[in-house]
Amino acid sequence: MRLDELRALLDRHARPDWTTAIDGVHISKIDRSEPPELSMTGMVLAVIAQGTKRLALGDRIYEYGAGQYLVASVDLPVTGQFLQANPEHPALGVGLTLEPSVVAELLLQAGPGDLPRDGGGAASGIVVSDTPAELIDAMIRLVRLLDEPRDRAVLAPLVKREILWRVITGEQGATVRQLGLADSSLSHVSRAVRWIREHYAQPFKVEDVAKLSGMSVSAFYRNFHAVTAMSPIQFQKQIRLQEARLLLATHPGDVTGVSHRVGYDNLSQFSREYRRQFGLPPSQDATRLRHAPASLVP
Repeated sequence: MRLDELRALLDRHARPDWTTAIDGVHISKIDRSEPPELSMTGMVLAVIAQGTKRLALGDRIYEYGAGQYLVASVDLPVTGQFLQANPEHPALGVGLTLEPSVVAELLLQAGPGDLPRDGGGAASGIVVSDTPAELIDAMIRLVRLLDEPRDRAVLAPLVKREILWRVITGEQGATVRQLGLADSSLSHVSRAVRWIREHYAQPFKVEDVAKLSGMSVSAFYRNFHAVTAMSPIQFQKQIRLQEARLLLATHPGDVTGVSHRVGYDNLSQFSREYRRQFGLPPSQDATRLRHAPASLVP
């Protein structure tokens, strides 16, 4: 029954751009199933109230539906789609942006023995679990505040902290706790992910990025793949192709220029990898994007 209340709240407050009046809270309402699209996850906790979503990250597939939640602890390139969504039964979900500083603050406030022991090594950057009743209840109270502007500024930060605490101490808490630890394996990998995203058009040596992230080459390879399900070079290629698609949406006639801007020296290689990723050659996909509704453009 609690999930029914969350569905009703999300259905009523959903906007086309997914934003809400509460900072860091997003509501999605998808009323049709589209082909899989490449996007970035952001660092987010996402709870599904209705429908099912499937994500592909590297060689891993994640599927989560009503009454389940997903945590993305790193901003990762994924291919995703909502399954069997339609106007009569839209997919409904709510997301909360994860802030490492808030995680760190909660970890400092935790008493001895309050937190489970963490295992060694880096956890996967994406995890899925069933949503406990306490977490659903807190999410309902957070979304209810959209109807209570007088209370929102004071109570929303408190409820968001409660939600984060529920996740930190829950089944997938190890993944989130690493966000707040400056020397965790996840923090080291996140440093490398951030560098690759900011310099995606530049060639690089894995040894240099490993050194930048503060790990040996072997530890870097192991932990990077554990978090992202990709090698650093595969990760860079995903970012390049996604950036290329964004550029082609606004510069559809400049395939050669776009390929160079994202770091490809060989146009044939760019076209081949682009088609493998998105199902169409760059020029045809650019035309499709140009005539697609604005809400469908990545």
